[in-house]
Amino acid sequence: MAASNILSPDHLVNYIDDAALSKAALRPPRLLVMAFLGGIFISLGALLAVVVAGGATKLLAENPGLDKLLFGAVFPIGFIAVVLTGADLFTSNCATQMVPWYRRKVRLQEVVRVWGVSYLGNLFGALFAAWAFAYMTGLLSAHQPWTAYIINLAEHKVHQPFQVVFMKGVLANMLVCVAAWQGYSAKDTLGRMVGIWAPVMTFVALGMEHSIANLFFIPAAILAGADLAVADFVTLNLIPATLGNIVGGALLIGLPYAWLYSETDGKINNPTDIDLP
Repeated sequence: MAASNILSPDHLVNYIDDAALSKAALRPPRLLVMAFLGGIFISLGALLAVVVAGGATKLLAENPGLDKLLFGAVFPIGFIAVVLTGADLFTSNCATQMVPWYRRKVRLQEVVRVWGVSYLGNLFGALFAAWAFAYMTGLLSAHQPWTAYIINLAEHKVHQPFQVVFMKGVLANMLVCVAAWQGYSAKDTLGRMVGIWAPVMTFVALGMEHSIANLFFIPAAILAGADLAVADFVTLNLIPATLGNIVGGALLIGLPYAWLYSETDGKINNPTDIDLP
């Protein structure tokens, strides 16, 4: 019988447990650099999505669904790069760090430290990419058709009610963490890419809110001339999106899967082991 190309759910959670423990043991400077690169990669995927979809506005003007699909289809390149190159992303850490915490292998303060260093590194990477690769390259100069696109996108993101951004953040990171789970489960590169691409494309096409991506979109739009205050960005978008991402990743993906596939009284809570009639 041929070996499976994917890990079973219980083996996957054990793999994530080991990986999360290794990450929690990293010295902060090393994790910071990994997260800095992760912020850059996410931003490059976001920039590509803006250029591709924003450059086809006339073609897509009467097909808003196609616009969302195209934008979502190219965006996951950054997420794929994060996983395949060993960079780091705050939003996936929201779920993965819950596994060793649930199994009492790390303390809550260690989880929060990983989240904090990861978020800071992602922030630096996203802001650097917005300035160096979007603004300084001239890609967001006034005559480019996608400049108005990213400005409109950023203005929409900042002008939503707090609770709407929060709930969009919840769903966004549920799908991002599903993407991470599927990416880790595959044993070959193509399988990992497909496993990551589909959920990420879904959350982007649906217009959900990813805090790290927004750390690129909105600062880049401000550099391009968007009339947005940094304080409004932080209070009306970044804070609710981040809180929603934590809830979606930690409480709705990480903890449930940690419980489902962890040992209790010497047995694994594995619903796939149940004999169905």
